[in-house]
Amino acid sequence: MLQSSLNELDAVLMVARRGKFRTAALELGVSTTALSNAVGKLERTLGVRLFNRTTRSVSLTEAGQRFVAQVAPAVQDIHEAMEVARSQQATPSGTLRINAFPTAAREIFSWLVLPFLRAHPQVHIDIVTEGRLVDIVAGGFDLGVRSSDLVPVDMIALPLGVARRSVVVGTPSYLKAHGTPLIPQDLAEHSCLRVRLPDGAIYRWPFEKDGQSVHIDVDGPITLDEASLARTAALASVGLTLAMESDVRDDIEAGRLVPVLEDWTPIRSPLSLYYPSRRNPTAGFKAFVDFARRQSGASISRHTDPKAPVTDIRAL
Repeated sequence: MLQSSLNELDAVLMVARRGKFRTAALELGVSTTALSNAVGKLERTLGVRLFNRTTRSVSLTEAGQRFVAQVAPAVQDIHEAMEVARSQQATPSGTLRINAFPTAAREIFSWLVLPFLRAHPQVHIDIVTEGRLVDIVAGGFDLGVRSSDLVPVDMIALPLGVARRSVVVGTPSYLKAHGTPLIPQDLAEHSCLRVRLPDGAIYRWPFEKDGQSVHIDVDGPITLDEASLARTAALASVGLTLAMESDVRDDIEAGRLVPVLEDWTPIRSPLSLYYPSRRNPTAGFKAFVDFARRQSGASISRHTDPKAPVTDIRAL
């Protein structure tokens, strides 16, 4: 009963914080229906409506505002007390919530997440992938994975692996039929798979060589917002796609895809695992960070660059 009530309180606080049931549900890792039911159950228990709901917006009622203001500090205290208790566990267990770009999640999945789960079967990992930069503290996440140059200020960062690279690839049959682009401007004569950003804008392909950089507005028959779909379309010879090298490395080695414009494709920053300072980390949290450090051979540092970008970006 206590856990159920705490879940309902967490649901109300997250909806109040995000202003949308869908966004709150995503950050809590539950369905919108389950979240709505939890909020409704607490409203029935209290006998008062906490939210004004319309088809377009959600806002706190006057009673909801007073309730949230009073209950939020108490719920925070409860979670901190639970963290203190969990930190005393000898065996790593419980749930770790990780927020990452889709490509970042794919890059760490095989060499970090799966081996960790095999070593610590009592830990459950909940991964949420998003193309936007998320406040992991406000979102209720334990850890985030992003490019090292995008780690928010004042987070503790653990570099993961080496620098990454983008590649433009197409099938041998496509290149035989349409020719091979030699400079980025040649892409104007090619069918390219376009990528839509979270804000709706179309991603401009970045290139760099000898200090010269250029961004190309490519054109083609399909616009996508998921890298795996772009890879599938490229393998079907629909056109050229810009991808993370790690996503298409097996296809390149097998000869299914051929990289082009290799001297123009830029190196990207390596990934970093990051998190806020924690007074009482759980055994599961400590085990995951230690495991990541061993796997990557990296050292932990505090990220304090005041110029670090904090805007939303697209994970290709």
